Parts: sequence; C-alpha cells; structure tokens
Amino acid sequence: MHGSGWTPSIVHGEDQTVYLVLDDFGRQGRAWCETDAEATDLETIITYLLEGQYTNSVRVVGFNTAEGWARDVSVDVADELRGRCGLESAGVPAYLETFVNRHDRAPRRLV
Repeated sequence: MHGSGWTPSIVHGEDQTVYLVLDDFGRQGRAWCETDAEATDLETIITYLLEGQYTNSVRVVGFNTAEGWARDVSVDVADELRGRCGLESAGVPAYLETFVNRHDRAPRRLV
C-alpha cells in the first residue's frame, strides 16, 4: 500500500524525456492531454499532432526528471511540423495552423 502522499509517475525508466501537449477545449478550458505512458516520446507526439489527435494545441512541454530539466518545446515542434508538411508538399493541416503560426521562430514584419 502506498502512503497518502503517493502519486503515480508517468516517468518509466532511469532517463526518459517525456513530452505532453496542452490542448484548448474552448469553453471547457485547457488541459494536458491524457496519453499512454509509452506514447510520450517526441516522435509519437509529432505523429499524433500530424494525425489530428490533438485538435487545438496550445503548447508542448518536455521534461526529464533524471536530468532535472523541463521546458516549452513548442517552437521546436512547430518547426518540425512545418518541415514535415513542406516535405510532403501538403502544407500544414488547418487544425495545426494556429499552433504552427503561434510558435513561429521568425517574427513576421507588418509592413
């Protein structure tokens, strides 16, 4: 039996980086999307974004408890999504446009 302060861990392994997606559900608010512990690697998150499993993403956060860091990786993920969509010549899907534009590395000039 676990003590009263016990909480389950989504980190399985000595040195695992975990990525989570914050989605905006409109009137219901924003929430970190529930995901299988085995599906928290960066490649799976990017695949799920491209498949439309997250429909109104706000940010992606990565963390590694063994290394002691956490950071917003949204700009890097947006760059990767933009690149993959460009390679396929399909363009960024409509459900990802807001996320990709919000996290554009190069600010656009309003001239």
